[in-house]
Amino acid sequence: MRRNLQVDGSRLSSRLDALGKVGAIAGGGVSRLALTEADQAGRDLVVSWMRELGLAVSIDAVGNVIALRNGKDDGAPVMMGSHIDTVRTGGLYDGNLGVLAGLEVVASLNDAGIITRRPLAVAFFTNEEGSRFQPDMFGSLVYTGALPLDRALATVGIDGAVVGEELARIGYAGTAAVGKPHVHAYVELHIEQGPVLEEGDFRIGAVEGVQGISWTEFTLGGQSSHAGATPMRMRHDAGYVAAEIIAFVRRLAQELGGNQVATVGLLTLSPNLINVVPDQAVMTVDLRNTNEERLKEAERRLFAFVTATAAAEGVSVSHRSLARFEPVGFAPDLIARVEAIAREFELPVRRLPSGAGHDAQILAAVCPACMIFVPSVNGISHNITEYTKPDDLAAGANVLLRLVTELAE
Repeated sequence: MRRNLQVDGSRLSSRLDALGKVGAIAGGGVSRLALTEADQAGRDLVVSWMRELGLAVSIDAVGNVIALRNGKDDGAPVMMGSHIDTVRTGGLYDGNLGVLAGLEVVASLNDAGIITRRPLAVAFFTNEEGSRFQPDMFGSLVYTGALPLDRALATVGIDGAVVGEELARIGYAGTAAVGKPHVHAYVELHIEQGPVLEEGDFRIGAVEGVQGISWTEFTLGGQSSHAGATPMRMRHDAGYVAAEIIAFVRRLAQELGGNQVATVGLLTLSPNLINVVPDQAVMTVDLRNTNEERLKEAERRLFAFVTATAAAEGVSVSHRSLARFEPVGFAPDLIARVEAIAREFELPVRRLPSGAGHDAQILAAVCPACMIFVPSVNGISHNITEYTKPDDLAAGANVLLRLVTELAE
């Protein structure tokens, strides 16, 4: 194996730009919600690149796409990948980098005439973002057997669409089996989506693991009444309770400190009129921590506060869990190799946890897994201004190339 082999950074950037034109929105961002027409067009483009590279493409029953490059021997492949669905106002790099860098690794090996001992695979998983269908990491959960296929296919999205029907509509209801994957190792290259690497002038992040995630939707039921004629003492204001929860969530994260973060990302009021006390509020609370016990403490304190505050206002509460993942640690030997390869390439490297959820945390349940981070300019992601410098994209892809070829030999 040629130790000086490198990726073609301009080819990688060119593919990222081309995929970014699919579902492009004003300002330079992209919107490819899972299983929409834009997602279909993005899938079609990436699959065409996979086939141009000589990969054998298979599609499973939840629409995950796995492209295989044969090795000298049979056996479980070394897998690279991520996702190509986006949030509604996303950028060009989140998820897409992991998939297209995997294709760039394959292209570089093809150019050099190198066949690895083990097979290689490049995957993109359905609905990683969870923006249209919950939970997030949807496709990889089905792929590994953690989410039953029948339940996944019956999932109803935020727009009333059903996963199974949408897969059939866009032509990605595949026949490959799910639930018992044979993967030798999984490596995912991703933008950091935060400011830590850039702030410290690091080029590579050796990701130690992914913090636990708790998503809860609360529905608060009050009583609508006239905003001018209803005394404050007689109100059952669902909007007020929601506002108290929002403020509490911020205080909770500050009090717990450490790696605790907390966000209210969705809030809708009904009837949503200027002069009517809201009779309903629907809101989400996103809690994350690298420590499972701390995350449980945050959940306990949140639920206690919501219950007490709603009761005091005479407002009813119901809730449902949208996603719940415990913290996941990655394979120590793979983390160490990411670090060592980066240093060999004279790329400043730092170990750090991931603040976002990724398919790698799901694959870690069935095989050794790790992630490689590259810096996000200004720490911005899930935003149309999301950007990573081309030199950093190539640097991360070169670390990926070295690690994957080592694992495949």
